Amino acid sequence: MKKYKCLLCGYIYDPAVGDSSSGVAAGTAFEDLPDDWVCPDCGASKDEFEAVND
Repeated sequence: MKKYKCLLCGYIYDPAVGDSSSGVAAGTAFEDLPDDWVCPDCGASKDEFEAVND
């Protein structure tokens, strides 16, 4: 699964890790995150993220 980077603060969402601070389990693809999920570091919405290559 691809990782996604926040364009505002640089946070990397890694599906292998998930986002425990928001209750997102490891293995959750970025596309499967809830629409109201926000960056845990800066609060940016999902549309402020872009796919990154490893």
